[in-house]
Amino acid sequence: MAWVNEAELEQLFLDDLGRLGFSVHHGSEISPEMRHPMRASFRDTILEPVFLDAVRRLNPELPETAVREAALRLGDVVFASDLVQENRRLHDLIVNGVALTYIADGEERNARVQVVDWEDQQNDWRAINQMDVVGKTARIPDVVLFLNGLPLVVVELKGTEGANIEAACNQIDTYKSDIPDLFRTSLLSVISDGLNARYGSISAGFDRFMRWRTVDGETLVDDNEALALQTLTEGMLNRRMLIDMLRWFVVFEDEGRGPIKKIAGYHQFHAVRKAIETILGARGTDGKGGVIWHTQGSGKSLLMTFLAGRAMRHPLLENPTLVVLTDRNDLDNQLFATFGRCKELLGEEPVQADSISDLKELLNREVGGIVFSTIQKFRSEKGEVFPELTGRSNVIVMVDEAHRTQYGFEARLRKDTGEIRHGLAYQLRQALPNAVYVAFTGTPVELVGANTRAVFGDYIDVYDIAQAVEDGATVPIYYEARVAKIELDEDLSEVLDDEFDEATETLAAGDAAAMARKWSRVEALVGSDKRLDTVVTDILEHFDARFEAMDGKAMIVCMSRRICVEVYQRIVAARPDWHGDTDDTGEVKVIMTGNATDPSGFQPHIRSKARQEAIRNRMKDPTDKLKLVIVRDMWLTGFDA
Repeated sequence: MAWVNEAELEQLFLDDLGRLGFSVHHGSEISPEMRHPMRASFRDTILEPVFLDAVRRLNPELPETAVREAALRLGDVVFASDLVQENRRLHDLIVNGVALTYIADGEERNARVQVVDWEDQQNDWRAINQMDVVGKTARIPDVVLFLNGLPLVVVELKGTEGANIEAACNQIDTYKSDIPDLFRTSLLSVISDGLNARYGSISAGFDRFMRWRTVDGETLVDDNEALALQTLTEGMLNRRMLIDMLRWFVVFEDEGRGPIKKIAGYHQFHAVRKAIETILGARGTDGKGGVIWHTQGSGKSLLMTFLAGRAMRHPLLENPTLVVLTDRNDLDNQLFATFGRCKELLGEEPVQADSISDLKELLNREVGGIVFSTIQKFRSEKGEVFPELTGRSNVIVMVDEAHRTQYGFEARLRKDTGEIRHGLAYQLRQALPNAVYVAFTGTPVELVGANTRAVFGDYIDVYDIAQAVEDGATVPIYYEARVAKIELDEDLSEVLDDEFDEATETLAAGDAAAMARKWSRVEALVGSDKRLDTVVTDILEHFDARFEAMDGKAMIVCMSRRICVEVYQRIVAARPDWHGDTDDTGEVKVIMTGNATDPSGFQPHIRSKARQEAIRNRMKDPTDKLKLVIVRDMWLTGFDA
């Protein structure tokens, strides 16, 4: 295609917005210098007359004093030095309404003033280009999209003649510094040079700005087929999508360094939309809500959170209870922590069930709720059929990494004991006979067993690793083969059955005992002194070589906790300055579970959840000196670096 300069691209963009139902205006039309200005000064970023008219339309019962009080609540700046926190506060007011008290007929009344029509029948949508804004200095953003007078989307464009799209992101950052009031109510920002287009939240750096690659949610638009900006405009900046994104697909997570605003990717947005449809269809029928396969690292935990938030407030689900099941305690804790950080979207605090009796009580609450549990709680004793916990039909069971768990409807006979053992799917259906079941997995489709699909139904949405890498949602994985021969160390004979308990917690006692004997022998071979010396030397040499070429961090995955500890000991013996006595010092750490009965050598590495979270934050911080973590099975999923 021919090169398009910035002015031409801006006009193409405005034309598209006009076709999507936006009223298009030049910045001069809303200037404070006009005869009927929409802003009292160039510092004002909210179009107050438009906002007041919208509040009157949406809340006809309110007196004028209450209407103007709502405007004051949104106009007043509370967190002047923290733009993300201020944006969080305003997001709550926009989505949930402005709570205030007013006097009518001599009586004090409480109201929650709505500022958005979620059915989009009475909203005012405007696209304004070249709008002068004064803050620390004067700036003129290319285009700002307004919803009921509130700036919702800030757009910065560069021509297709070769400008770097990152320069547009840098300009957005400059605006956030110089004219921060423009971003107090913003949902997101868009940057584009026409050929490329990305969007991101108020807290996103350039590497977190995402592509939007579909218009209808079904077909991916190839970059060669259309300008990426047109795809993003039609697919995401249309009015219905912006309304849904604003209401259901924004979370603010506190991760130790202040709040971070996260917005759904196109794959998450449309997966939730499809999942809600299948859940509604499965309710009262076979209960098969479907399977969502989104590759590891693409934001599956956040996807589950978005789905939970949408389901909890869907009127047709009648105040449902969500049961979130995992197959390991550490995954239960990780996912529970993610949901806990997003309780503003969910509308309530999730809880963890400590026992089956606790789970039964939580499931029978009339107020619904979000309950976390491990799948092992549904294993019956001695072949018995699991008792019914609730017959409610508005229970949604969300199962994480469903392919790993021993699902199945069939009963098996143990020849050694004569015990009849039912599959977990059967036990779940006995416990929650009228629930709807939705599965989530990061495992490739061809590796997900037929059992998983038999229990949960067909695929709802697939987001594979190739698509994720192409989108930049995950990084490519490069495998480099290394050989460290396994040799028998005759002096290493201690059997590590206690170590094996965690790895086999989903197996029946007889199966676990048999596997433990085999596993402990293999662990002894893999973790022999000679082999560990070789492996650690190779790791350090490889890490040093990589570190000379690029900055970064690394994770070492070991077969057992014993091997984790011994690898750590060898690393700090070779690099004494990497050791740190406290959690906030040192360049290498072990992350593992344990208790007071573990060997003394394990104890320095056994930490509480809070201490593990502190190290997680260090690992995520590119400026922190922590560069290497050693794990057994923790952080292998749900760790977004």
